[in-house]
Amino acid sequence: MARKKFICGNWKMYRTAAEAGALAREVRAAAEPFADKVDVAIVPPFTALWAAGAELKGSRIGLGAQDVFWETQGAFTGEVSAPMLVDAGCRYVLAGHSERRQFFGDTDEAVRKKTRAALAAGLHPIVCVGETLPERESGRTLDVVGLQISAALSGLSAGEIERITVAYEPVWAIGTGKTATSAQAQEVHAALRAILRQLAPAAADTIRILYGGSVKPDNAAELLSQPDVDGALVGGASLKALDFTGIIQGATR
Repeated sequence: MARKKFICGNWKMYRTAAEAGALAREVRAAAEPFADKVDVAIVPPFTALWAAGAELKGSRIGLGAQDVFWETQGAFTGEVSAPMLVDAGCRYVLAGHSERRQFFGDTDEAVRKKTRAALAAGLHPIVCVGETLPERESGRTLDVVGLQISAALSGLSAGEIERITVAYEPVWAIGTGKTATSAQAQEVHAALRAILRQLAPAAADTIRILYGGSVKPDNAAELLSQPDVDGALVGGASLKALDFTGIIQGATR
């Protein structure tokens, strides 16, 4: 089944509000001509969501957030709720990015709760899974990502699962310059698709699975040519409009 490619730029902890507005404006101008063929979104820091969102109004470029808390309100200093993200103009939100797991202790259970909260607020969660280098070298990749995605989607209805996007990001390839080969990416994406078929048979072939891990203009087309690689979660390259556009173009080939 043909799935429309989806390119999402995760800006991580880069760009002030003014800088984010300028970059969003550049991305809008460069990416809008491809919107019929490719879905595009940017994910700025919380403090820059309003500025970036203002530049995207009226366009087909989506806005997302990098994390979310599972309660709607309360005494949770430093956290941001799903309704707050909707109020800021977000359509998407990441859940379980490897850096959240590595540096901030996000567990599979936390990712599940964040995913449910995002869905309840009408957001489109991008659920991230991926293995570390020791896990890959010990042959545990498929077991690790299988447990992560099963835990994240536990208790969700088929209709709710249909509203998510999955992102496979091998931790050893994030920010290292290393990239999984197209065959390695396809193997894991196909395994994730098989798990989705068990969890939501009717939706499994419509759910998009993105690849994330040092995606660049020169490797995007090859990765995105694989049958189960439906797009990319882009890190560093999304901070330069020209590079990000090159990846978007790679999704049209």
